[in-house]
Amino acid sequence: MKAPHAFAAAAWWPAPGPAPALGPALALAVALALVLLLAPAPAAAQDIAQLERRLQSVATLIESSSAARQIEASGESAAREKRDNARLIHREAAVTLKAGDAAAAARLLDQATREMMNGARLAKPEQVAGEKARRDFDARLESARALLAAQQRITAEKGRDAAALATAREIEGLIVAAERHAAQGRLAEALPLVERAYLTARVSIEALRRGDTLVRSLTFASAQEEYAYEQDRYQTHRMLIPVLVAERGTPPALTQGFVDRAGVLREAAEARARGGDHAAAVKGLEEATRELVRAIRAAGLYIPG
Repeated sequence: MKAPHAFAAAAWWPAPGPAPALGPALALAVALALVLLLAPAPAAAQDIAQLERRLQSVATLIESSSAARQIEASGESAAREKRDNARLIHREAAVTLKAGDAAAAARLLDQATREMMNGARLAKPEQVAGEKARRDFDARLESARALLAAQQRITAEKGRDAAALATAREIEGLIVAAERHAAQGRLAEALPLVERAYLTARVSIEALRRGDTLVRSLTFASAQEEYAYEQDRYQTHRMLIPVLVAERGTPPALTQGFVDRAGVLREAAEARARGGDHAAAVKGLEEATRELVRAIRAAGLYIPG
């Protein structure tokens, strides 16, 4: 004779075929529900060892699962209250199991799991993501404004170079556009703009200072330290190129050759650094960065160097 649950399982399970796509919130709810559905039934014959394992699984759900992290990150008091309730119920289940009442312990574990499910629903993951995006945008915007002010000051010091003035206007325009998108709640559009403003300002400042008395007087404690400085300079230029290509619609073929040569030069510099010759590695990275400057110009942004 078939087990009494066989018909119920067959009636509930969907027909074979492609599984429907689940959104993150629904997937989480389904996963938590399955913890309840597939848990050992609270029958008198239930194995104590199974319940002990389930006790540990529910503890993991409450303390370190993705649902727990979601509740913690949300700052939603109601969601945290549900998690606290789940903790208390879980502790009661542990005491009850230790006392030998397996059926009551199983029921309490079901209740603790339901409390965590309800807490995860209240945590509003889309709100958490939105708040993080806003914090990221505000931090990058502040940095971009500071770099723009520095770029404008250095441009004035160096005689108001026409190309540098044009770059400053471009950075200002990017910041204004980013702020406008953010004010309208379109952070997905605002973030790339403010990132480009930040990177453009960094690259422009470096280019203006290159060869300047201030840079020539810059000293490093060691060749390794200067190598680390050049690595950062290379990476800043490298990060700007795909942003320019994407936003200006520049054909990638115009920049790829320069980028490829820069990559080869960088690999050679890294090999020299691994061999202990950091002075040669610095020169190699400088050559690599010059190739990236050419790529940036090809993408439509003129910078000296």
